[in-house]
Amino acid sequence: MYLIGDQPPYAEKLISDLQLIPEQLLVGLEPCDATVHLDSTDDLYRTIGNNRLYLLKSGLLHAMIDGKPLFYMQEGDLIGLRQGLSTAPCVYTSDEPLELIPYDREALFKHIHASSRRQEQFTQYILGQAALMSDALAHNKPAEIRPVTGFQHFDAGAELIRQGDDADHVFIITEGHAEAFVEGIKVGDVQKDEIFGAMALFTREKRSATVIASAPTTVMMIPKEQFLALMQSNPRIAHSLIESMARRIDLMNKELSHYKRAK
Repeated sequence: MYLIGDQPPYAEKLISDLQLIPEQLLVGLEPCDATVHLDSTDDLYRTIGNNRLYLLKSGLLHAMIDGKPLFYMQEGDLIGLRQGLSTAPCVYTSDEPLELIPYDREALFKHIHASSRRQEQFTQYILGQAALMSDALAHNKPAEIRPVTGFQHFDAGAELIRQGDDADHVFIITEGHAEAFVEGIKVGDVQKDEIFGAMALFTREKRSATVIASAPTTVMMIPKEQFLALMQSNPRIAHSLIESMARRIDLMNKELSHYKRAK
């Protein structure tokens, strides 16, 4: 996936990282049919249907939303994962030859869920795609009504989220580092590529901790509705993510208890 126009630095690195994931996800899984060859298309899903997932082996697909080109899919991208990524209707077009390798949707998801590593990679892939798409959609709107989504940069010492605030977004650090505090007490670190701020969305409660950038930090911001739709369409990954967050919260609580006993 590549955004139309100049690529901001934060997107360049993310796109490069995401581009490596589909091939890794597909290791050990056979295609369900022969490679599809198309000379061109003005609507990919109308041509091949949307009941399968496809690895784009060669060619370039332009993604049109409301008749406007916002991004394109390139060699190595996984096509057909739009469920949950955005409510905006997307039409894929191409005026050049395409090669698409088909995979059975159910078989692919079973393959992903059979490995915790592949689950983590898939979660990173769909959330990264969601953030890039949100950024593209946001920049297509006038500045005065542009939503806070996509990517945000924070200087060292800036608050990413504050304990007690409403939860409107999930965050993933793409560059930098942050620290988590509860009642002013440090309870943990937030590393690059780590998802944070999601538990409050699942529980519908206020933020349970304050997260402060300890170095210049860039984060992906995924709106609450979009994140919950993604998790609803991938319940096994949601379960895995909740388990991971529960372990982190347990460690944070132990750190907090240790600090209070030591006082």
